[in-house]
Amino acid sequence: MTTTNSGGELVSFKLEGIEKIHQGEDAKDENGKVYWKRHAPVLFPIVGKLKRNQTIINGRTYEIPQHGFARDMEYEPVTKLDNFHSYVLKSNKYTMARYPFEFEIYNTYRQEENKLIFIYKVINTGDVNMPFGLGANPAFKIDQDDLKRGNYYLEFEEEEDKAHFLYLIDGLVGIEYAKNKLENNKIIKLDEHTFDNDAIIIKGIQNKKISLKNKRTRKIVLKMDFSDWPYLEIWSKQGAPFICIGPWMSTADRINSTNIFAKKTDMTVLSPKDELEKKFSVEFFN
Repeated sequence: MTTTNSGGELVSFKLEGIEKIHQGEDAKDENGKVYWKRHAPVLFPIVGKLKRNQTIINGRTYEIPQHGFARDMEYEPVTKLDNFHSYVLKSNKYTMARYPFEFEIYNTYRQEENKLIFIYKVINTGDVNMPFGLGANPAFKIDQDDLKRGNYYLEFEEEEDKAHFLYLIDGLVGIEYAKNKLENNKIIKLDEHTFDNDAIIIKGIQNKKISLKNKRTRKIVLKMDFSDWPYLEIWSKQGAPFICIGPWMSTADRINSTNIFAKKTDMTVLSPKDELEKKFSVEFFN
């Protein structure tokens, strides 16, 4: 397991010498262009995009970039053992100019044999209620040829007859739901065109366990348990050698958003000195 102060991000996890995490800037297409520079960023204090990239907090307008600023900041290392890495980001002048709340966010990674546990803890260190969004976006390495041939698919552990798919319009959430992509209420097929119209975002999942599988090899690539997270996001770039599977607490602004931060859908609100901890696990296979 390898992590970095930059974004407090996981950048590598190998099982028996085989890399499982997308390698960011080291992964390039035939023209030498980087597919996506990240590996497994945390999304804070927003998930997704704001309408006009702006929001109103206490009557003042602030600009927060898509998925927040935490993924682009330098964290302080807290603990770094062979199988346990933890980092913290504390509010400062830069963050207060974009998000006027005092906080600490901890990104922690714990390895248990072939399982990796992602743990995020947010603390309101200020004296006022703090609304925020939180999400993860880990990118898992896959074989491009198998993706092009449509050999990969996602399968929920149980039938999900209450799941709904959000409809995205320029990164914002539409009023109506998107077409349900589940086959037999369990399976989402993947190929190089799956994400031509942006990410797949699902809400209403009941049993929050999902597996990435390869029908050619008849093997499970990974299993994720994301209990207690209301959204699941699935995303990649066209033809890229990775698939993001990310649990989210909230999502982008609606297209009819008032831009008032406290009225965003599914925001978490922490009282002064209160904290929230969320975790999910990924079990890898060769």
